[in-house]
Amino acid sequence: MPESPSAPPGVDLPARSGGDVDVPALSVGGDAAEGAGGGEPAAGRPAAARGTAPAGPVTVDRETLRLALVVGGLVLAVLLGFGLGRLNPPANPAGSGAVAPTGGPPAGGAHSHAPGTGAHSHDGATVAQGGGDGATGLSISSAGYTLVPSAGEPAAGRAGDLRFQIRDEQRRPVTRFAVVHDKPMHLIVARRDLSGYRHLHPTMTADGTWSVPVAPFDPGVWRMYADFTAVADDGRQVAVVLGADVTVPGTYAPRPLPAAATSATVDGFTATWTGTPEVGRSVPLRFRVTGANGGAAALEPYLGAYGHLVALREGDLGYLHVHPEPVRDGDAVTFWLTAPGPGRYRMFLDFQVGGVVRTAAFTLTVD
Repeated sequence: MPESPSAPPGVDLPARSGGDVDVPALSVGGDAAEGAGGGEPAAGRPAAARGTAPAGPVTVDRETLRLALVVGGLVLAVLLGFGLGRLNPPANPAGSGAVAPTGGPPAGGAHSHAPGTGAHSHDGATVAQGGGDGATGLSISSAGYTLVPSAGEPAAGRAGDLRFQIRDEQRRPVTRFAVVHDKPMHLIVARRDLSGYRHLHPTMTADGTWSVPVAPFDPGVWRMYADFTAVADDGRQVAVVLGADVTVPGTYAPRPLPAAATSATVDGFTATWTGTPEVGRSVPLRFRVTGANGGAAALEPYLGAYGHLVALREGDLGYLHVHPEPVRDGDAVTFWLTAPGPGRYRMFLDFQVGGVVRTAAFTLTVD
């Protein structure tokens, strides 16, 4: 997927490069104790009286003993090195500065790409997060990073701002992020009953504070997801999705989730999808968007692709962030989706036509 030609203010675009790993040397040293020589038995004393076997004389050469000790030390060093290697495997099998690829579509799907480019899913493949079944965004802290929302709550029916920081294990604000799908930060905000959804792109100040203006929220509890790829001090890139609740005061009237459907209409456009999602297996979902005349809509690139898809699981609001293949299949946009578990999901498809981004929402049931 193409990267942004320039970084937003305050965002460092790191070059991906490898690095050397310093392995401490294990040294074994020391001389043999002096005075450990041998000699013949004293004359006139039987072997039995000296407490030794009646064998012939044993002569231990000092240099031979020294050599035996040195060889033994080397063998011990080799064994210790092997044991330490078994206990401490390489931290990043793909090499320093790279994210090891995991998961992907089933055999036959061309879906390989470098981290941060092309189509991929932020579904816990890089960093295990959330409930452990592949859904992300269930925790406010993961992989050494913490989402810290600013104090204050949005007021119902009134525009405002959302502000937050991402902090590392030393509680320092993180200021280095990789640009993924044209942006260094994707902020998803969804109402707990999945009746509201927003996909925002905040900007960062020099102190690591992200902020974005927001239109008025309905009362209730909203879930905010910070979807980003942080760049650590050693250059490693770590994809993380963190989540936190935001409460909007007022009378909350939850709405039931709409019935499962494969089509949705928004502003005269109709979006439809085909496919059979499965638990634990990456399968393709193909989306088509048509206009009022029934013809294929003239989709425009949005965030470096012809569509953007987020799926949220009913109940715990487990987060799945998937992107399409870079090449369209005729007039269809293909997404690879892995359902982390059975249940009902709400899918939100963002697409752009005529410079305007619209969102089509679907309810999906996975058995």
